[in-house]
Amino acid sequence: MDSGHLHGWWGRPSTFVVCPLAQDDMFYRRRLPHWIPEEAILFLTWRLAGSTPVPVPEIITLDYLAGKRESSVAGPGPFWLRDPRVAKLVATTLHYGEATRHYYDLYAWMIMPNHVHVVLKPRIELSVIWRWLKGRTAHTANRLLGRTGTAFWQDESFDHWIRSNHELHGLIEYVENNPVHAGLAQVASEWPWSSASFRADDKRRSSAPPDPISY
Repeated sequence: MDSGHLHGWWGRPSTFVVCPLAQDDMFYRRRLPHWIPEEAILFLTWRLAGSTPVPVPEIITLDYLAGKRESSVAGPGPFWLRDPRVAKLVATTLHYGEATRHYYDLYAWMIMPNHVHVVLKPRIELSVIWRWLKGRTAHTANRLLGRTGTAFWQDESFDHWIRSNHELHGLIEYVENNPVHAGLAQVASEWPWSSASFRADDKRRSSAPPDPISY
């Protein structure tokens, strides 16, 4: 294995693992069980319970992502993340996990109406991060929405180990441009629930996140 360096969206240098056998422009759909090396940077996606993902090919390339449009935001299923209270909860939880709990380093994130994309570098076991992120946000979001006894997130989630610097830059661009591709914003920084928006707002970027359980 070789390693490389990239500055995250907050300006801090990080190390990522590069697989010399991997093609720079290709990654694959999730297969279980799977192995994630230490120091890897990951692309994560999880969706609202009952939402329908857009069909994707067995092999996903960056060229595919470049031409992909997030038509799933207009499809069937719930869109609870359109509620600013819920979107704010998820955004605050993501920052709280990085700045206060030190569970991961964030590179990019995007909260869409029915799903979330994140690029991060775990500092602890990914399974612990999944349980904390999804469990904490589901409980509080259901309380905000007046929902009880029903699932908020789908059980299944997607995680992908990023193999190269080229792929990392491509995925960050893909994540932050989701609302532009979906016709929800003219430029990435206009969408309020994203790393692109927070990066453009120095006040929000530098402030310590509150405990999301307080919402």
